[in-house]
Amino acid sequence: MEGFFLYAFFVFIGLIAGTLGSMIGVGGGIIISPALTLLGLSPPQIAGTSLFAVSATSISSTITYAKLKKIQYTLGIKMAILSIPGAIIGSYFSTNIDPAYFKVLLALILVATGIYLIYKKSIVNENLLSFKSTWVKILFYSSTFVAGFISSLFGIGGGVIFVPLMIMIIGLTMNLAAPTSQFILMITSLVGLTTHIILGNPQYVPAVLLSVGTFGGAQIGSRLISKISEQKLRLILGITLFAISIKLMFDYYLVT
Repeated sequence: MEGFFLYAFFVFIGLIAGTLGSMIGVGGGIIISPALTLLGLSPPQIAGTSLFAVSATSISSTITYAKLKKIQYTLGIKMAILSIPGAIIGSYFSTNIDPAYFKVLLALILVATGIYLIYKKSIVNENLLSFKSTWVKILFYSSTFVAGFISSLFGIGGGVIFVPLMIMIIGLTMNLAAPTSQFILMITSLVGLTTHIILGNPQYVPAVLLSVGTFGGAQIGSRLISKISEQKLRLILGITLFAISIKLMFDYYLVT
């Protein structure tokens, strides 16, 4: 019976991650990776297993968004190409990172993501940058590479970086940035997942169960994106990420 509840837990986490990840465009891995961390998996297992589910989410979301014609393909392909090298390198780095530092770095990413989600409206409205500037282009391209690296290192997907880049620099609306982010995530996460599989990192039973949940959740989220208040969702998810980051930091101090 204990095994049954654990399996149900994986599906449930996947469902929540897929729904929120699809609607907000940050990728379901931002929820899945902390959950796997709290279960005690090693960093490469966390990253590989989470990316398995992230791939399912992004594929499912991309299928739906493609039918709705919300994806900016030219921009998405360019950003995906830039993020692929980072995704490959990040997969290799995950096998060497200390578990304690992994928790700290993941906690910092969760805090940064939570801040972005809660204060996103003021950030994107007041800091729109011109892509004509050389420095802005450097920021854009380097950030895309970093997004791929973080995606494979932590298994969270790069949506937390892709979406702000497209809104603040390219000037896309959220309704176009989130779908395009899922398209980029589909390519980046599949590359990262392939590398993790070669390295033998994914835990396939949890990965499949999480993917079942994320695939269904992505279908729900991509249909609800225009029907539920994004502001409320961002607030709830932001607070949740803060709480998880505190738990991860607390675990770190217990072992140091």
